[in-house]
Amino acid sequence: MKDLNKTIGKVVMLFILMMTTTYAQDVTTIDAMSEEINDNLDLEAVASIFGESKDLEEFEYKLNDPKTQISNLDLNEDGQVDYLRVVETSDSDTHLIALQSVLGDDIYQDVATIEVEKDNKGATRVQVVGDVYLYGPGYIVEPAYVYRPVIFSWFWRPNYRPYRSVYYWGYYPKHYHFWKPFHAHHYKKNVHVHVNAKHTFHHPKARYSTKAVHMHSRVKRNDYAIRHPHKAHSVRVVRVNKSKGVKKRVAGVHQKDGDRYRAAGVNRANGTKKRVAGVNKADGTKKRVAGVNRADGTKRRVATKKNPDGSRKSVAVKKNPNGSKRAVVVKKDAKGKRTVKAKGKKSSTRKNNKVAKRRKK
Repeated sequence: MKDLNKTIGKVVMLFILMMTTTYAQDVTTIDAMSEEINDNLDLEAVASIFGESKDLEEFEYKLNDPKTQISNLDLNEDGQVDYLRVVETSDSDTHLIALQSVLGDDIYQDVATIEVEKDNKGATRVQVVGDVYLYGPGYIVEPAYVYRPVIFSWFWRPNYRPYRSVYYWGYYPKHYHFWKPFHAHHYKKNVHVHVNAKHTFHHPKARYSTKAVHMHSRVKRNDYAIRHPHKAHSVRVVRVNKSKGVKKRVAGVHQKDGDRYRAAGVNRANGTKKRVAGVNKADGTKKRVAGVNRADGTKRRVATKKNPDGSRKSVAVKKNPNGSKRAVVVKKDAKGKRTVKAKGKKSSTRKNNKVAKRRKK
């Protein structure tokens, strides 16, 4: 009887152990990515393997090595980490290397650039700059290598020809195969071991090379950003949950370059929306237009104009209860005195003054 109990106990323990192992495996194979796209490509790890590569071909190999899994980006959300191709352009003592996700047939998206420049004293400086769409403005990693990387000598050799990846959608190197993205928490833990602790990484606020900024336009690809402006960093960072549970949402309107996004949409507690758009004019001034939905469903549009004498004129369009509309012009002189005038009627300043005197009496 005791032997039977022992046997049953062992079977139960073995079953529990198998269930625990299965559950643990399920947890570690989660392929959901973080909402923050920039959490899935560690630029310090990119800078580290760049300094340990002999040339850009080897750098691209390491960048996409399934064994090390430096990248965890899945921009097109197909359940597979994107292949990152390397495209370079150069001008004298400046080299710009663009890292681009391969997302479809002739669809590429810049994720970062590596800017290498040699100064007048012969010192080489490197900056890894995150793309504005993924990382926001001013995301820069500047490595200080403990030794001079071999790749520097490769850049300054005679008759140098810029490197351009030969791989594209559907055509990849033999060593490469797709893998599923991890959760950002697991990715950060795994990629940390590939950052050389002997190197030092700084985060400056400005780019060192002004030439590289202009050179970037030669190779830049922003196909995904133009198609998906709502996934830009400028849109993601403003999704703030207020204390009352009300969410503030910002809708981005992309320009032709896909870099800048303007316009805001705010959901109020009663479900109405307030929209504010700020537009930069050619002279640098800003024009503000506000549209407000009232509780009764009517809209008020206000535009402010500046007169030559320094005074301001406000024009308001109001909706009457019967559905008709009336225009009201409000003038404000330099002393701050306001004059209200309905369209096609005389000024109401005198009438308002008389009413005010009667009330005082």
